[in-house]
Order: sequence, then C-alpha cells, then structure tokens
Amino acid sequence: MKIEDLNEIINERVKTGKKSSYTNKLLKLGPKKIAQKFGEEASELIIDFLKGSKKRTTEEAVDVIYHLLVLLKSKKITMNDIHKELNKRR
Repeated sequence: MKIEDLNEIINERVKTGKKSSYTNKLLKLGPKKIAQKFGEEASELIIDFLKGSKKRTTEEAVDVIYHLLVLLKSKKITMNDIHKELNKRR
C-alpha cells in the first residue's frame, strides 16, 4: 500500500461516517486529541528509533504517517496541497 492509498482509505472512512471507525472517532474528538495522538506516536517513533529494532521503528513510522494524515484531514489539507508545497521546495 502507498501513502496515497492510506489517505484514500481515510477519506472513504470520513465520507461513510461510520461511527465505529477509529478515524471518525479521532476526528470527532477534535484538534487537541488529534494533536495529542500525533505527539504520542511521534514520541514512540523517536524512542524506537533510538532503542528499538528496525521492525518496531517501521511500525511506529506507519502509526505516525496515519496520524499525520488524520491531522491534515482535520485541517482540510489535501495531498494536492502537500504536493504543491513539496514542489515549491525543489
């Protein structure tokens, strides 16, 4: 799966509004909870990067990417917005 695929899954979960979806639960809790979860996952990534295995670091990196995409979704920042900004920085 590519990051864009994960982003599409997040978009689909939001579109369907399924209440049991973790994505929708996070979005409903609001920006503070989303930021908190992103921070927790980022901290876990740093710890595993410094002391953990490649496998654990990879797993935590995936968690960070997922929570980053949810954070961006909550701010209505699209992948197109991200691509535009990346292109400016070439």
